[in-house]
Amino acid sequence: MASMERKQPILSPFVPRRNAVRKTSAEIVSEARQSLRVQSTQRPFTPRDGHRQLFGKSSAGVDRDNRPPSTFSLHAQNFEFPDSRPGSGTRLSPLDHKPHLPVPCDDEDPFKVFPKPPADPLEVKKRQPRTRARLLRAGSLTTLSPVEGHKDVKERVNPGPGQKQASLKRLPSSDHTEARGGPHKPGPRRAASESRIKQPGVGSSVRPTECRAGQTTELANGDETKSKEEDAESLLWNNTIAPLLRQLESMAAGSSEGSVDPLCDVCDRLHGILAEADMLGRRCKRRSGILRTLFRLIDLHSARLNLHIATLCLALCVSGNNLLNICKLIFQISRSESNDILFQNNSIIDSFLGVLSKEDVSSSEEALLYCVGTLKFLSGNSAILRLLLDKNCVGVAQKLIQRLCTARETNFTTSGHILVQLTAALRNLADHPDARPLFVSFSILSELFVVLRLHHKDPDICTNISRIYSKLSSYSECRLALAQTPDCYQLLLELLSKHHQKQDLVVRLLFTLGNLTAKSDEARLQLFQVEGCMDTLLQLYATYQHRNRPPPLQKDPPPLSRPQAAPASVQEEEDVLVKLVRVLANMCIHPAVGPDLASNTSCIQLLMETLELKTVLESEELMVNVAATINNLSFYQEESSALRRSQLTIAKLMLKLVLSSSMDAMLEATRVYGNLSQSKDVRDFIMQNKVHQFVVTLLDSKSTEMCFSACGVLTNLTLDPPNRLSLVVEGADAKLVDCLRDFGAGDWQLAGQVCQALWNMSGGGSETLLDTQERESLVEILTTYLDEEEALRWIENEDIKDYHRACWELEFLPAAQKLLKSLQPLDWTA
Repeated sequence: MASMERKQPILSPFVPRRNAVRKTSAEIVSEARQSLRVQSTQRPFTPRDGHRQLFGKSSAGVDRDNRPPSTFSLHAQNFEFPDSRPGSGTRLSPLDHKPHLPVPCDDEDPFKVFPKPPADPLEVKKRQPRTRARLLRAGSLTTLSPVEGHKDVKERVNPGPGQKQASLKRLPSSDHTEARGGPHKPGPRRAASESRIKQPGVGSSVRPTECRAGQTTELANGDETKSKEEDAESLLWNNTIAPLLRQLESMAAGSSEGSVDPLCDVCDRLHGILAEADMLGRRCKRRSGILRTLFRLIDLHSARLNLHIATLCLALCVSGNNLLNICKLIFQISRSESNDILFQNNSIIDSFLGVLSKEDVSSSEEALLYCVGTLKFLSGNSAILRLLLDKNCVGVAQKLIQRLCTARETNFTTSGHILVQLTAALRNLADHPDARPLFVSFSILSELFVVLRLHHKDPDICTNISRIYSKLSSYSECRLALAQTPDCYQLLLELLSKHHQKQDLVVRLLFTLGNLTAKSDEARLQLFQVEGCMDTLLQLYATYQHRNRPPPLQKDPPPLSRPQAAPASVQEEEDVLVKLVRVLANMCIHPAVGPDLASNTSCIQLLMETLELKTVLESEELMVNVAATINNLSFYQEESSALRRSQLTIAKLMLKLVLSSSMDAMLEATRVYGNLSQSKDVRDFIMQNKVHQFVVTLLDSKSTEMCFSACGVLTNLTLDPPNRLSLVVEGADAKLVDCLRDFGAGDWQLAGQVCQALWNMSGGGSETLLDTQERESLVEILTTYLDEEEALRWIENEDIKDYHRACWELEFLPAAQKLLKSLQPLDWTA
């Protein structure tokens, strides 16, 4: 028998085969069912934060005391009037001298000024229109009273002695249009960008139209063109824009709660007119008057109206403090989920994405922070999330990450605050299936590694990014992008070591590593080869296994009606162990990694300790994963294997799983017994502890995986002649025939394993199995299955047929032939 077994090695995955008969078929088969299996687990659950704020209560980031607030009040007085700050956001230095203005100034209203004509009438003719137009433009729309407005017009139309009457078409106009209640409509104003006011005695510029004949130059022609454009703008202002602004002011004065719809409509009309006239941005010479009116409307405290105001203000390119306040205003509105619908029906999303795209990260850090905070809140709404993807939010985020990571003048702490919000927004975006290809095409995953390297000390940033990786690493294209990032595994291990106490970060990094090593042999080896890899993983294992260890049981514990749920902290720590053990199980599949792990005494000791400390009832997933890891490691039976030296202890610990009510636990324990039963000591333990009876009952299972694993154990148990009779007494031979009849045609690996178990049980044909009727039934089944055409007839798909043919040829055919020969030694021919 022994010599026959040496010549005919048992066809079983439980006994390693060193030389495959046909390599191609073997590869096909091994991909379908490996004795070394990848472990899967659920992604860590991320509870939704019900409170919309910049930094959550559980936030543990650096510099917590200096974080910007999430709550604040905003009023019109917080804005600057007018918005005169340069686009760079830098204030101009004050002049060293005080200029002597040719006009007095009213202290109560600095915009309410009236020029005094000089003694020389010629000086009046050259200076008064330009000076008056400039000074009046600085006032608000309601500065001049109707009386003052008519008086001014009257003085200009009826000149004094010695003055030439001016045409109404040439009269300059201010930011005020027609005075309220007055019948007169002024003509277009003069150029908005005029020469500075000249002090007495200094010659002032002369308009090209006033030049003497023959002195018109190219510059004068340009000025004339510019003057015409500005006259057209003035006409639009007087006839359209200014009336709308006055309408806004009057409506605001008499508005009450619930009556902001007309104000919103006027804001939309104003926005449309400015856009059509190409007067958005800083191109409108009187934008300060528009902004002043808009800012005053903020005190109405209407979320809908304020979004219209914010949209228009951003379109007018506010800067500095006004930009910050507008971003705060949008942020404040977005804090309430009930306002989300307002963002869906408004172009404000385009506006604040424009801010994120264009604003300088060095000079507008705080504005960007609140803008990205808004993005974080809105991305939590599934409908708005779809809009954000359509509006290239992922591309905008990528560019912002690059600017934040490369800008030298950016405050590191503030950029960290921005990145906390931005990574949280990307975490929300990663939930949408359409976001995955965008994350890959915009290289977001590799960009986030740059962020991790710079901000590895910030646990909030690291946790947000770990959540993104844990979500996306479940998909092949994202796993590939992660694996191709330089030093990916080294950085993840460094973060595990640095933040080992932060459970929510650790569990997600381990889940990501488990996903990376699930399908890639290269990833398994690269992770293992990182310096200190096993030390880091095993230190984590020991730390979380020994945390909150339950106290020893009391002598007389109180009776419990039902198992008590474990505390949240215990469940969280156990989740870390589940993910960590899964990484070990996946890593040891690689033939260069498995033997080293099997020889690692600390690793084997920790796995056995888990089996001893935990129960299937309370820790099912962890126990199943540990058993799967031991099964993978037990494949490597080298002399140096620490698992081999402890296999009898492990066999005893497996009884916990076999006797449990969990089918998954039973299956994994049976698989472990299948590998460990290559040892005579383990086979004796199985028979002495009646485990073989349990294995025989598994043949009645409707699960092909369960039957396959049970057949593996029986195949090894029947190597010992005394065991064969015990198994026949339990009815193992008849159950194996039933299993072959029920599942054989659909699973040729299982069919081959059944044939191998039956052949071993018969002692290679030396012992009689089954009664006459059962033997005839078995011969009929084998004869049918050995007809290749008949065996594969039911398969239509050619790709699937190739796989089944490979299994049939490699796994079933040799075992079935020798079994049939043992049943019919005289009649059978090859």
